Amino acid sequence: MGLFDLEKHFAFYGSYHSNPVNIFIHTLFVWPIFFTSLVLFYFTPSFISPSEFLFLGQGLIFNFGFVFTLIYALFYIGLDYKAGSIGAVLCFGCWVFASSLANYLGFSLAWKVVLAAQLVCWTAQFIGHGVFEKRAPALLDNLIQAFLMAPFFVLLEVLMLFHYEPYPGFRKSVEARIEAEIKEWQDEKKKKTS
Repeated sequence: MGLFDLEKHFAFYGSYHSNPVNIFIHTLFVWPIFFTSLVLFYFTPSFISPSEFLFLGQGLIFNFGFVFTLIYALFYIGLDYKAGSIGAVLCFGCWVFASSLANYLGFSLAWKVVLAAQLVCWTAQFIGHGVFEKRAPALLDNLIQAFLMAPFFVLLEVLMLFHYEPYPGFRKSVEARIEAEIKEWQDEKKKKTS
């Protein structure tokens, strides 16, 4: 799978998220997982002294949270310039607001808020897969790809509701790939049970 092959990434992730209720659950809970992860990453050590660089006050620190955000943003732009640019803005918006929230809460309260939010979000997603999708999450088959693709997949799903396509014929092509991957999974499942 090519690193920036949007169709293949989307088809892989989409084959695990074909049920409308599961898609809706992911739409609600994927970005909060990304955001709350950034709240925790705020407390990682800075790569440069805070006194060397101040941006919008003292809340923004160039640490692992910034690197994490940058990787996601660049990956999304590499997948699709238009939707990826929106994704990059969302990623950096999350970083700014997560940093501000973490700075305001302090570590002793922030980790509790993050833990509660992550438990709710992950529980909802596992219910979405178990009850509605009736298929294990994508992260069990490809952890890195699932984590990296999840926020962008949700964003692209929302944009496609407004008739956005990265290029003409994308939706039709990716839907055919998703159907083929689901059929392959179902055939494999039948072989294992018989």
